[in-house]
Amino acid sequence: MGEKEEGKTTMKTLEKESMENNEEHVTESDHKINYRGWKAMPFIIGNETFEKLGAIGTLANLLVYLTTVFNLKNITATNIINIFSGSTNFATLIGAFLSDTYFGRYKTLGFCTCTSFLGLIVIQLTAVFKNLHPPHCGKESKTCKGPTTGQMAFLVSGFGLLLVGAAGVRPCNLAFGADQFDPNTDSGKKGINSFFNWYFFTFTFAQMVSLTLIVYVQSNVSWAIGLGIPAALMLISCIVYFMGAKIYVKVKPSGSPITSIVQALVVAIKKRNLKLPAEPPMLFNYVPPKSANSKLPYTYQFRILDKAAIVTPQDKINQDGSAADPWNLSSIQQVEEVKCVVRVLPIWFSAILYHLVIVQMHTLLVFQALQSDRRFGHSNFKIPGASYNVFLMLSMTLWLPIYDRIVVPFLRRVTGKEGGITLLQRMGIGIFLSALSMLVAAVVEEHRRSLALTKPIGMQPRKGAISSMSGLWLIPQLALAGLSETFTAVGQVELYYKEFPENMRSIAGSLFYCGMAGSSYLSTFLISIVHRITAKSAMGNWLPEDLNKGRLDFFYYMIAALEIMNLGYFLMCSRWYKYKETSSSNLELNQMPKQSETSTISV
Repeated sequence: MGEKEEGKTTMKTLEKESMENNEEHVTESDHKINYRGWKAMPFIIGNETFEKLGAIGTLANLLVYLTTVFNLKNITATNIINIFSGSTNFATLIGAFLSDTYFGRYKTLGFCTCTSFLGLIVIQLTAVFKNLHPPHCGKESKTCKGPTTGQMAFLVSGFGLLLVGAAGVRPCNLAFGADQFDPNTDSGKKGINSFFNWYFFTFTFAQMVSLTLIVYVQSNVSWAIGLGIPAALMLISCIVYFMGAKIYVKVKPSGSPITSIVQALVVAIKKRNLKLPAEPPMLFNYVPPKSANSKLPYTYQFRILDKAAIVTPQDKINQDGSAADPWNLSSIQQVEEVKCVVRVLPIWFSAILYHLVIVQMHTLLVFQALQSDRRFGHSNFKIPGASYNVFLMLSMTLWLPIYDRIVVPFLRRVTGKEGGITLLQRMGIGIFLSALSMLVAAVVEEHRRSLALTKPIGMQPRKGAISSMSGLWLIPQLALAGLSETFTAVGQVELYYKEFPENMRSIAGSLFYCGMAGSSYLSTFLISIVHRITAKSAMGNWLPEDLNKGRLDFFYYMIAALEIMNLGYFLMCSRWYKYKETSSSNLELNQMPKQSETSTISV
């Protein structure tokens, strides 16, 4: 008896596309694949470094560009950035599916890197040619002419090209680098781990350069030059990538594991009126001999999905034991794999609310900085508003090695757990820190506004008075946000990687980006609603152009309240969460006994 020939054939071939099993989907032995390992790394790491410098160098200061060059209102520019960020993150799921199913990572990365270059060129042209952006607005001007429909259409076309580029680059670049190493040898495994370290180093390096040097050129020298530098870097990224074409291991597309998930859900819906057998062994239990995924034990959560594994007289079985029609019968192993995904979704929703804090740090905080004293020490040098986010990144960079080398070993001795604390505990700490970050942000904003009204040091054109509060007071909230990222964001990625079936790990990475997309969309919704409702209130608009006339601190308190509620929701989900593994080392907070595994979030 068996089920998933088609579903599991997809899974079997997709096993090679996981981080640890990322080799050719053909059945030939691995010794026929010529792994070049580190010989391919100069091209791959070079491509990734220049690609990140190009992308981040443009996106880091885009909010300021929209408000100063395109003369958009703060709220309009913020919502555009949030929608664009959300769309690029959500598009990674589509990119991963197309890469896995049709094009393969090599072609996807090559095409999308070139597309990103074209997008950066389009955006740079809006700064170069006067007829592609609104007339310059002088400092003394109280009103400025906004962009025409044609100017906005040209700019949005650049955003669209960047979106297509991000859809393929983000889910594929890390996996493509890992493809170059033999995962079945010790040297290959070490090479993969070392490559991951280099990958995140290049990301940190790109953020540092982009948030400092490139942003400074854009804000203080020339937007045309400042946007031209990332475009040039992206062109170098394209050239470097194709220079290594002859030595890359190119994993062939082999189908998406999403098919297997959809099959089990469709079959469960078809058989929803059937009665479950008294014992799980009576369910269809075929497992392909070369399945990519580890054998999963039966769980009592979401039992309604078990109906997909009920064998009816109409179901036909192939001679090898697999289901003749995987759209009418699923294996209980396949159902358990779907449960792994479904089980993570409540945690994923909590992560959407968590990332609201990080979204504010990349948008509204920039406006706070612009109306603060940005002078560095007693010099006349002013820190660009977008550059303050470098402190969030520095907080992450400094804390991660401390956590890994000092905190984890200490906690491991205390708790006996390999990671010191469980993944959900780690994420919970991060959510608490995010709420604390918003509370600090609200207090600092109240102080900034008070000094702006009583002791201003100048005027920000078309915005309002510049507060005498030093912009360095924004560092504590950024540092707390960075700490929360090291707990929740890193823990979230690790949770998805470990909890998803082995052949769905590329989808797991896309799910992380989709969560960030949800945060961007939610932030857009909240800002729009608060802006509209408070504009009609007696207290006045919380989010006007001039922050000194609004109450941004109230908005931050609202986000902090949402994070506190989110923490309660997260703890409730954690209480009943069941890990994919059943060993005691992987049991989570307040793990329920086997017969009590049907929780309030179970069916």
